[in-house]
Amino acid sequence: MGRLDGRVIIVTGGGQGIGRAFALGFAKEGAKVAIADINGPAAESVAAEIGEAGGEVLAVVADVSSEESTKAMAATVVGHWGRIDGLMNNAAMFQRPQITDGPIEEIPVEEWDRVMAVNLKGPFLCCRAVIGQMKEQMYGKIVNISSGTVFSGRSILHYVSSKGGVTAFTRVLAKQTGDWNITVNSIAPGLTASDPERDQSAYEGRVSARSIPRVQEPDDLVGTGVFLLSSESDFMSGQTMVVDGGAVMH
Repeated sequence: MGRLDGRVIIVTGGGQGIGRAFALGFAKEGAKVAIADINGPAAESVAAEIGEAGGEVLAVVADVSSEESTKAMAATVVGHWGRIDGLMNNAAMFQRPQITDGPIEEIPVEEWDRVMAVNLKGPFLCCRAVIGQMKEQMYGKIVNISSGTVFSGRSILHYVSSKGGVTAFTRVLAKQTGDWNITVNSIAPGLTASDPERDQSAYEGRVSARSIPRVQEPDDLVGTGVFLLSSESDFMSGQTMVVDGGAVMH
């Protein structure tokens, strides 16, 4: 018996990297997983992996920065399974050269807006899209992905600013939704080896700062995600759990 048996969970950005690990891990714990990704073929590929292993899965093309798209995502999941028990807000912009790693003067305003649209507006829109269904059910679990960089002040200015917003958003939304037995928490990962095409030295460079001295892998985050989406965390809300091998003592 899995810890997420029968729960319908949406994973945004589930077609690759950390999102893929979440989707596979949740399916192994018995969840019905909706993989929402702007990259349709990637979502279908992960869905095929889950389906071949005997899991119940749905691939949905979704742009988290679009209100229309997030509403359609939620409607598709409810239409397919009749409910939404959990939302993992994982989709985000981070990897260079997608965004500029430099001083404030070098960051294009339109790039700042795009990062905020995906990383902060995205969770806002996805939560708005599912919250009505969760209130009707009188139960729901929302998990937002923040970042350990919020507590260290290092890394990319607009990325870290957006993730700091996610942490604050998590706390306020938790206060607003508790009357409906909806919990809202966040996970703050360290730099995770989620992109095989990235220079591996970037990941290895963080090892020395960790209490557990190794590269962080996507699977290192799955257990925390399972906990926050399961009944084991029903009396926990508004919290941020740092999972980074002990680099940030929060």
